[in-house]
Amino acid sequence: MAAKAGDNPDSLMALSTAFCLRNLRKTMCYLGDRNKLCLRSDVFLPSEICDKLVNTYMELVHTDSNFEPQDGFFQLFSDSRSTRLTRVQLREAFVRDRDLEAIGKQDLIELHLTYCNSLTARSLRTLTCFRQTLVSLSLFGCSRIFYRKGGAPLAFNEDEEEQEEERPAYRQALDTDFSFQGFNRLRLLNLGGLPEEVDVEGLLKPLPALTSLDLSGVQLPRAAFLAQWKERLASLVLYNVDLSEELVNTVVELGHLRHLDISRERTSKFKMTRKTMTAIVQGLVNLVSLDISGHVMLDNCTVPHFEEAMGRPSIEPCKSSIYPFQELKRPLQFLGLYNTTLCNVTHIPAYKVTGSKNEDQVLNAIEAYTEFRPELAHRAINQLFDIARIQHCSQLLRALQLVIAALKCHKYEKSIQVTGSAALFYLTNTEYRSDQSVRLRRQVIQVVLNGMEHYQEVTVQRNCCLTLCNFSIPEELEFQYSRVNLLLLKILEPARQDESIQRIAVHLCNALVCQVDNHHKEAVGKMGFVKTMLNLIQKKLQDRMCDQVMEFSWSALWNITDETPDNCQMFLNCRGMSLFLDCLKEFPDKQELHRNMLGLLGNVAEVRVLRPQLLTPQFISVFSNLLDSKADGIEVSYNACGVLSHIMFDGPDVWAMEEPLRETVMDKMMAAMLSWDVTSRRNINYRSFEPILRLLPQSIAPVSQHWATWALFNLVSVYPSKYCPLLIKEGGIILLEKVLELQTSHEQTKEMARKVMEQCENFKEDPMETTR
Repeated sequence: MAAKAGDNPDSLMALSTAFCLRNLRKTMCYLGDRNKLCLRSDVFLPSEICDKLVNTYMELVHTDSNFEPQDGFFQLFSDSRSTRLTRVQLREAFVRDRDLEAIGKQDLIELHLTYCNSLTARSLRTLTCFRQTLVSLSLFGCSRIFYRKGGAPLAFNEDEEEQEEERPAYRQALDTDFSFQGFNRLRLLNLGGLPEEVDVEGLLKPLPALTSLDLSGVQLPRAAFLAQWKERLASLVLYNVDLSEELVNTVVELGHLRHLDISRERTSKFKMTRKTMTAIVQGLVNLVSLDISGHVMLDNCTVPHFEEAMGRPSIEPCKSSIYPFQELKRPLQFLGLYNTTLCNVTHIPAYKVTGSKNEDQVLNAIEAYTEFRPELAHRAINQLFDIARIQHCSQLLRALQLVIAALKCHKYEKSIQVTGSAALFYLTNTEYRSDQSVRLRRQVIQVVLNGMEHYQEVTVQRNCCLTLCNFSIPEELEFQYSRVNLLLLKILEPARQDESIQRIAVHLCNALVCQVDNHHKEAVGKMGFVKTMLNLIQKKLQDRMCDQVMEFSWSALWNITDETPDNCQMFLNCRGMSLFLDCLKEFPDKQELHRNMLGLLGNVAEVRVLRPQLLTPQFISVFSNLLDSKADGIEVSYNACGVLSHIMFDGPDVWAMEEPLRETVMDKMMAAMLSWDVTSRRNINYRSFEPILRLLPQSIAPVSQHWATWALFNLVSVYPSKYCPLLIKEGGIILLEKVLELQTSHEQTKEMARKVMEQCENFKEDPMETTR
């Protein structure tokens, strides 16, 4: 069988790196003076490993809530004799000035800082430490790096850093001392989002050898200064830069350009014309990549529709539906036409096009714009959502990987989280499920839980909960079992939660505690699961509403108390019996509700030390009355009889009440059982017969023995392939033989016991039964 796409295992390098980062003190580090994390003296790490450690560390910090950031982590790389860093990518406000200073002795070739808003002018000073080796530098979105804290000198006292973080922005002063003088090897520079106050022309003057420059969103007072790179510049990004005729004329003179991006997201006075586009194509003969997304076309530069409709879509320039591109020498590798009318034409001379015409263009847009342009990626993901919802997504693996990457990259960007989580819901539903690997589905679960963790906003929470419903529960969520339960309980905490979210979250909680090991149930119980469910029930009682939330909550309590005494105890401690009586009284005709409540009480009754709390005239009368119930077939009557069977098993000595009489209740139990149809199909699931089997070999309560035997007879008759092997495995046949030997056993009980043994014997002789 072929492996599913995206199912390749992680490399040994990736696994080892993550393991070391999660276990620093057990692998390469020790705690030194003042609990400082130190690298072991016998550890020497080359750049391939150091780069991977730092970059993976950043990824874990941003995408894994279970990962604990290590104070002083960057200090491990302070000695360039034992560690070598060359290529480092750091993101978000998590990165501090002291982190960059810690690696100041490294010979960095590449340093990418993205949205590092905690960095100040102190980090500019650190940058000069890398000036002799740095080839590629990005300061994209690092809006505060050109400002000094508090307008104070750059001298630094480490103890003051945290207080200075809180100082208001108006006390920050622009740093005018920094210069790129001496950065002679620097070739690639990204200054996207550079503050207006910074003199960009003066800043860039010492860098005549640049080959790649990104000035996204930067105000350019004078276009002519770009001409200094006329003979060198191969890539120029002017996204959201206000274009003018002067600027376009200057750009067209940069004859070595291979990549030009003059796209925009904001509205502009500048209008793109056929003449301008022709000038770009004619002037920049080496162009392989062009992005003009977001531009309004002033005049028509496409061929008439009846002409372009002829023939199959072509990428040959001579057939281009866009006139200016007919002059290209060869098709472009990339052409950005997102949010323009040009993306809708038939013949586009490019291998990869961004736009909104079809799935391919939309996926290209998400891929191209996710990292630095979340505002565009958000729109493109929204369009992908429509494709997955209304049409059919034909590039499923790519679509999922791109949405996952966007959600990881922009954990704090609400618009991405809303549209991304909505798209994931449709991309993981049943229609697409067979094409998805275990690994890919786990990645989806991780980013969904990240969204739930960081956004209490209703839409994100609803989208994330709905997406989780597309998975097999609890199996597919077991690798994040504690985390997902904690998040769901947190959602259900507020008394007045959004009704739809509450319903989905309770459904998920119920599914998560169904069919899992007892240690999982005990752990979830300790998280406050029982109390949360009872709070929801209390709230619904106050509103006098028996809806799905009410029924799911009781069902969840039934599941979580199964063979889990601690959770049964919690149920009693949290006034569960009082709520049971109130619900019976308020909703006398709700059959599903009664079944769930009695199933739960059956679990409580199985715990010997808790049974005395059920042995009150009020409760016994309620259980006795429910023996006559015809709700949900025999289920309510059966469960009420089960509760009483366990109580009777404790003998007449514990029955201290005068009313109702023990014998009266036992007679009523027997009458109820004789009325049941033994071929009834059941709405119940036993993982073990142990609670039933313990009622068999005893003479203290023959009625309890009869109930246990009836239960076994019904289950092995109706579901032989499931329950015959379970009964044989748990030693039930030997115990049934003892029932036959006991003089106190009723004759009807013995007859049923023989039939159960016969059924199991027949099952063993007919192996075909197991394949049902």
